[in-house]
Amino acid sequence: MQRIHDIYRPTEERTRDWREVERMLSDEELKEQTARCMNCGQPFCHAYGCPLGNFVPDQNRAVAQGDWRRAYALLTMNSDFPEFTSRICPALCEASCVHGLDEEAVMVRQSEKRIIETAFENGWVVPQPPEKENGKSVAVIGAGPAGLSAAVTLRRRGWVVTVYERRANIGGLLRYGIPCFKLDKSLIDRRRTLLEEEGIRFVTGIEVGKDLSADWLAKQNDAVIVAIGTPAARDLKIPGRELAGVHLALELLEGQNRFLTGEIDMPPINAKGKDVLVIGGGDTGSDCVGTAIRHGAKSVTQIEIMPKPPDERDASTPWPLWPYMLRTSSSHKEGCERRWNLNSLRFIGDNAVSGVEVETVEWEFSPEGRPLKFHAVPNTKEIIKADLVFLAMGFTGVPTDHPVVAQLGLAQTPRTALISDAPRNIYCVGDCASGASLVVRALASGKSIPLE
Repeated sequence: MQRIHDIYRPTEERTRDWREVERMLSDEELKEQTARCMNCGQPFCHAYGCPLGNFVPDQNRAVAQGDWRRAYALLTMNSDFPEFTSRICPALCEASCVHGLDEEAVMVRQSEKRIIETAFENGWVVPQPPEKENGKSVAVIGAGPAGLSAAVTLRRRGWVVTVYERRANIGGLLRYGIPCFKLDKSLIDRRRTLLEEEGIRFVTGIEVGKDLSADWLAKQNDAVIVAIGTPAARDLKIPGRELAGVHLALELLEGQNRFLTGEIDMPPINAKGKDVLVIGGGDTGSDCVGTAIRHGAKSVTQIEIMPKPPDERDASTPWPLWPYMLRTSSSHKEGCERRWNLNSLRFIGDNAVSGVEVETVEWEFSPEGRPLKFHAVPNTKEIIKADLVFLAMGFTGVPTDHPVVAQLGLAQTPRTALISDAPRNIYCVGDCASGASLVVRALASGKSIPLE
């Protein structure tokens, strides 16, 4: 039995709507796929790959046997939000699957999605309020993945939990960054209802540090959890940055999601009929590609300053490490030109951008095969035509002048990550404490709060 690669709805269908691009695999398909699991004596998928420590082999066995109720019980022993991770996690567990050494890894993410949706369909997912209240209260600042994870963890330990979120609704990048075609936002609403029934209180549209003092929250509660993410996007300060049509990626992604969920009447940016250039080769850039294609862009090009990764696992990242290799997303498959080794020099245009001047670069590599530094290749400058440019180059951390940082007197690392203050019961979780990373790591961070 081979791994299933046909997991998406037809391209011509999915690019005309904003529904999730992945099809739901059938029970029979997943029984056959999970039966490929070898139930290794040392399951690297569980012990090394998954930040949450999910019991992957046990889940696989339950699915292969058609015991979905047991599969759900196993999955939710460590995972509080499998409906999110099963859609957007890159499946670190699969990268460390022993099957991947000589064949293809066992499918895990798709089976988890079927497990949790089967559980919802059968009414197995119910609120889990604490058995006993402990009389303590905690304020959680930020309702993204880490904040939600911390909230549910502490609530089930008996804490009175209030979550403060500056946006109109909860979810953080789950709601405002990740496109609807990857994660339907009704799933966040469905989970919010359950969390409220467990006793978690959400206060939205209130920005702690401006509308409400973080220091006051610390005085009013027994603990404070800071989960503000990495709000500072990496910009590209080259000539012409002020031109109309040059945007940070989240301006496009957040605006589109707010429009689709009814928060605003019109998306602030529309790529219809335009030549779109995405600068940055990661997941956020890929999300911009898929969004522009659904708008009806004339063309979409994505460029990256880094060299093109190899098609197969690079020797610098041997199993069971997360492999350095080329990844092609569903959005890339919908129609996108991808280019590497290009450094952006300046935006071109009068009042609005009309192109970007780029230059080819060559990289020097470490003995392990990792790119170290680059230098320009002479006589390789060119102009890429673009009516819209989206900067998708990641995030730089928490600004040192962030009001929450100042009001709570938090220390920061040299890379501006926040440092918890355990003696005062102030704990920093997720991206703000570790730097921008994956949703599954943010969820694991939120669960790690040492408060009882």
